[in-house]
This record gives sequence, structure tokens and C-alpha cells, in this order.
Amino acid sequence: MTDTSDDSFETLLEYIEDELGFATSYYNDSYLDRRVSSRMRRTTADSYADYLAELRSSPQEQDDLLDSMSINVTGFFRNPDVWDGIRDIMRTAAENHERVHIWSAACADGREPYSLSMLAHDDPEIDASGVHILGTDISEKALETARKGVYQSSQTVDIADQLEYLTDYHDYVDETANGFRVRDTIRQNVRFVRHDLINDEPKAGFDLVVCRNLFIYIDNEYKEPVLETIARSLQSDGYLVIGKAETIPPSLTCAFSVLDGRLRIYEREPLDSRRPVQG
Repeated sequence: MTDTSDDSFETLLEYIEDELGFATSYYNDSYLDRRVSSRMRRTTADSYADYLAELRSSPQEQDDLLDSMSINVTGFFRNPDVWDGIRDIMRTAAENHERVHIWSAACADGREPYSLSMLAHDDPEIDASGVHILGTDISEKALETARKGVYQSSQTVDIADQLEYLTDYHDYVDETANGFRVRDTIRQNVRFVRHDLINDEPKAGFDLVVCRNLFIYIDNEYKEPVLETIARSLQSDGYLVIGKAETIPPSLTCAFSVLDGRLRIYEREPLDSRRPVQG
């Protein structure tokens, strides 16, 4: 890890934000430096200045860096106790609405939106045919994986263990030689599009937004506009689930009220001058 107090680090971040369109100013320096340093080790660059020269001359490295900047920590049914809370929300939404619209924001390779779809199919109290799930991320490479719905097993991530949250996961995935393929019955409830929570406009009409473990990488001063985007995307009786290590800034207590503090589940409060945008 190089010295981030070096002016060349700031120059590099300015180039990434201004020329490549990734809002580095929203993220903390330690996160950015880890991602940049990881890419530098794959090139001949020994300094931030060298790496900036590499970026300017290599469109492929630009794409690789932007992919590496995407938050890609994910898994099926991560934190099972949180999924118990999500199940309750989905049941409530299904009781109150003929169609339930869920947004999995910063969804990485799609395991979270597929978990939502599996949960809807697995719960007899939820009509899965009325559940519609949108998965979004800033990384096109992650979204390509998500759309395929094929996940490789590894020694460090036991997918079968993750799927044990379900009554019988074999109803929803097919085992392959190296992993699992999500069945079409699960995939048909989910669609994926690219969306940047920092730069893009709000969506509209969601009953639940799940955005977990993004805010731990974002500087406190920039959490508010991202959460406002989410708030404006929710129905008046909608819910938000964030990561267990994350909190809603005090300045946004007027937008969300706590439903379950331990599980980080919030209810939306009315926002003045809401600007819904379809998507």
C-alpha cells in the first residue's frame, strides 16, 4: 500500500472520477487504495503516477479498474437472522399488495436477488408469481455473471452451506460439476440492469430495498444523498435493509424509522418533494 497522502494519489482519484465516471470522492481512502494497489500489482506501475500513465494509455486497464472498484462481497442468504426479518417484510408486503416490488441495490454477482426469489418460492405465505425483483450494480462484469445465474464452488465459499437456509435448495438450483445453476423458475422473477446509486436518478415504487454492506465503504458525508435516492425509490409503506455493521445517519432520521435495530431494518417515512423516477 502506497502513501495516500502523496499528491499523486489525489491526482489519480481525480482522473478516475472526472474521466472514468467513478465517484471516488464518495468512498474512503483506505477502500480506494486497496482496490488501486491490487490493480497496480497486476501492472508494471510502481507508483500512483506510473499507474495513472498506465490508465491513460490502456482502455482495458480502465475497464479492469472500474470492475475492481465494484463492491463484490456477496453470498446466498448472508446473515440468516437478517433473512428471517426479510421474510417477515415480504409476507407483510404480499398481504398488502397484489404485486411486491423489491430492489437489490449494489447486488454484485446476483446472489442476493436470487436469494430473494428463492425465499418467495420457498414460503407458502408468499405468492411468488407476484414478486418482482430488480438487481442493480455498477459493474457490467458482475451483472453478466448475475444474468447467467451460474456460480462456481470454491474451497473458501461453500455454496451448499449458504443454501441450507431453504427448506430444500434442490428445488431452486441444479448442481453442476463445479457448482450450481439457478433454475429458470427462480430467474424469471429477477431482472438485472446497471445503476449507479451515487450518480443515477432514483427508481420508483419499491416495497423493499435491500442495500447491504455498501455504506461501510462510503464516507459519512456522502451516505445521505445515497440514502435519499433509496428513500425516494420506496413506497410510502416501504422498507429498507442495510448491513448489520451499518447505520442510518442522524440527519436522515426524518426519512427512516427503525423497525428492527439489531437487524438494521427500517421503515420509510414521508419525504418532502419526492421525485419518483420510473425504472
